[in-house]
Amino acid sequence: MNNLQHTLFNRCKLHAQALIPSVLQQKLRMGLLLLMAACLNINAQDVNIGKHNIRLNSELMTPEALWSMGRIAGASASPDGKNIVYQVGYYSVQANKGHQVLCIMDADGKNQRQLTTASVNETDAAWVGQRICFLTEGEIWSMNADGTDRKQLSHSGKDIEGFLFSPDGKKVILIKSLPFHEIIQKNPDDLPKATGRLVTDLMYRHWDHYVESIQHPFVAEVTEQGIGAATDLLAGEPYECPMEPFGGIEQLAWSKDSKSIAYTCRKKTGTEYAISTDSDIYLYDLATGKTRNLCKSDDYKPVTANPTHTMKDQQMNSPEGLANFPGYDQNPQFSPDGKYVAWLSMARDGYEADINRLIICDLATGEKKYISKAFDSNVDAFCWNNDSKSLSFIGVWHGCVNMYQIDLSGTVTQITDDWADFTSLSPANNGNKLLATRQSLSAPTDIYLITPGKNVKKTKIEQLTQENAHILDQLALGKIQQRWVKTSDGKDMLTWIILPSNFDPNKKYPTLLFCEGGPQSPVSQFWSYRWNFQIMAANGYVIIAPNRRGLPGFGHEWNEQVSGDWTGQCMKDYLSAIDDAVNNLPFVDQDRLGAVGASFGGFSVYWLAGHHDKRFKCFISHDGAFNLESMYTDTEEAWFSNWEYEDAFWNRTLTDNARRTYENSPHKAVDNWDTPILCIHGEMDYRINYNQGMGAFNAARMKGIPAELLIFPDENHWVLKPQNGILWQRTFFNWLDRWLK
Repeated sequence: MNNLQHTLFNRCKLHAQALIPSVLQQKLRMGLLLLMAACLNINAQDVNIGKHNIRLNSELMTPEALWSMGRIAGASASPDGKNIVYQVGYYSVQANKGHQVLCIMDADGKNQRQLTTASVNETDAAWVGQRICFLTEGEIWSMNADGTDRKQLSHSGKDIEGFLFSPDGKKVILIKSLPFHEIIQKNPDDLPKATGRLVTDLMYRHWDHYVESIQHPFVAEVTEQGIGAATDLLAGEPYECPMEPFGGIEQLAWSKDSKSIAYTCRKKTGTEYAISTDSDIYLYDLATGKTRNLCKSDDYKPVTANPTHTMKDQQMNSPEGLANFPGYDQNPQFSPDGKYVAWLSMARDGYEADINRLIICDLATGEKKYISKAFDSNVDAFCWNNDSKSLSFIGVWHGCVNMYQIDLSGTVTQITDDWADFTSLSPANNGNKLLATRQSLSAPTDIYLITPGKNVKKTKIEQLTQENAHILDQLALGKIQQRWVKTSDGKDMLTWIILPSNFDPNKKYPTLLFCEGGPQSPVSQFWSYRWNFQIMAANGYVIIAPNRRGLPGFGHEWNEQVSGDWTGQCMKDYLSAIDDAVNNLPFVDQDRLGAVGASFGGFSVYWLAGHHDKRFKCFISHDGAFNLESMYTDTEEAWFSNWEYEDAFWNRTLTDNARRTYENSPHKAVDNWDTPILCIHGEMDYRINYNQGMGAFNAARMKGIPAELLIFPDENHWVLKPQNGILWQRTFFNWLDRWLK
């Protein structure tokens, strides 16, 4: 489709939406749009006519239906609270890529319309006054709230990866990547086609890429002519901001007077970086150019760490060391009155899954206070309330991520109590209301307006979008049940039971034990486009999803009881869950059981393959660790293995946990393997390298066990490309059906 065709078609599309607004008339609208496309000589397969061009051939969920869903990626209220701009991603399986668009609606959810008219992605919408700024092709643009008067603000060579305007609108932070050759040396100029990389220290690759560039924040003036020249806040410093691998613009914040910037940074490189999670919050003064560390005392002196031993019992995590906030500190936000800055903080260095606490710093005195002690779980995200005396946050408890409010003294009030996961929140700029995104095991992300009450019964929850109702309304979804299971040590464990679509209680069904990753990620009310329980239910499976030992949302002790004990109580919890299902749920067929999981869940599958006492008839492991000795030196983030295993494998005799970890590595029980297994792995997975999946598959085949290996050369720890995603689903269910049906 050329630019003229695209422009004409989008104009026709807007007219069609105005003429035929009802979702009930979507067939007529679709026909009109296709007729318009034909008149413009556009191939119908190339046309993105949005969410109304979906008619399913079955009431059961399919991979194609999943990839047809729009994916909401955030929402922001206008300063006057009258409008909400949000981002949606649509995917084309045929083109094997996605298209990000911007949409807008009234504050009550009415008058929803698409602002994007270009064929390129438009993302990261933010309000600057009553105009919307956004990112497209590496440059910042702005437009009116109705999409008119588009203007390009930046001309920086298409290299902007994120932005944040100051409250007064006169300055902007720009995120850009710079070449970085401290770890991977630059090749000689006379060898421009050389592909080798000379590596001189650790942390030479991260997640799914080699570290040959790092992000830095720049500050630029904003004038009527646009965005001017930018100054690097970390000029000459070999550190990244935002932080790898998932950090974004949320790791920086403007002060309310637009004179200072708080930013997140881990000021370490090489081996020091690879073994430490110690990031801090820094305050940069624009007038003086000076930077102050808000986490460390003025007389702080760095501690030398043993790079092959857990940080758990090293000096930085001693009572004295903890006073200097040695763990992850990130995502600062200034209070509306400018007196405080709050951020998320993990107490201990080297522990990436430590409890995420909410910290408040008084900027006048420097006093810091941990205010979320009363909430014995993670604070996942937060925002200040208008009064500057309280904050709202989301956190997981008992398998659901709900919303809470907390005052500066630490008093917590729960304001929602849903079987759901709230995934983001921000001020709605309309009284004390909050804008939030929410999903569940039965519904993908939508946008909600929350009016907090004094308790959950008084809170008002309004759904503003129904992005995928036109698909979900056509589907028979599996019902969700909550079950508390007794574990082998007498504890109560929350387990989600997902029933097959069109469930018949008089039938027996093949059943899957779902093994969660992390190892400290909750089995909450998440919606996944790969590990989707509803598509498993549509294929006729019961799913048993336990919140085994090591998962947050059940208190500190429960969460801690996996590190150093990967094959202990958490594995017993898995077996308790599946045994309870067999013994107490009459619709579970004990002769057709499978176990599936990814990451730590994939490790769990490999371990269960050698210790399941013939419970299961097949296994699927995605990106799982198979050989922990190899994993220790293969993974890029050494802090992970150090904390979880306690020591290097050559020091296994130094602690009981290290000895037990390596002695119980799944590869050492392959002699007990006797059950068909599917191994899946991405070659760009640098957290758990693909040799782990290949090793497990090779071992199974050399033992004569039926096995398959699905390997993705171009995927990381996840599967992100549409056609790969569908191949994953088809392979997954073909394998299960072969052995369980």
